[in-house]
Amino acid sequence: MSNEIKEILSYKRVAVVGISRDESKAAHFVPKYLLEHGYDIIPINPFADEILGKKCYKSLDEVKEEIDIVDVFRPSDQVMQVVKEAIKKKPKAIWLQLGIKNEEASKEALRHGIKFIQDKCMMEEHIRLMK
Repeated sequence: MSNEIKEILSYKRVAVVGISRDESKAAHFVPKYLLEHGYDIIPINPFADEILGKKCYKSLDEVKEEIDIVDVFRPSDQVMQVVKEAIKKKPKAIWLQLGIKNEEASKEALRHGIKFIQDKCMMEEHIRLMK
């Protein structure tokens, strides 16, 4: 598992679904950490125009550029909808943050050849494996 996570962490363009403007939330400080460590963050939040100095998109469908990782900060019961949207974008990986799990969504992503990580923090894994 560590090797797969390391490989995923080597990808650099990360669409963050559910990114937050609230600096106290993991959905803000985790993408900020990633940005500070060389990742290209693509914020996805329908209620913001800009987060972390980057243009916000309302949905994954609006993103024109290639996406390596879809990092998800949404409740577990909303993950399947995000995964269905993500599959159209053909990312290399979908990553569900700590506390977020959806086995059905995992099977769907894997069926489309997309690596799938769930219930893990990208920032914590980066600190653990990449430093």
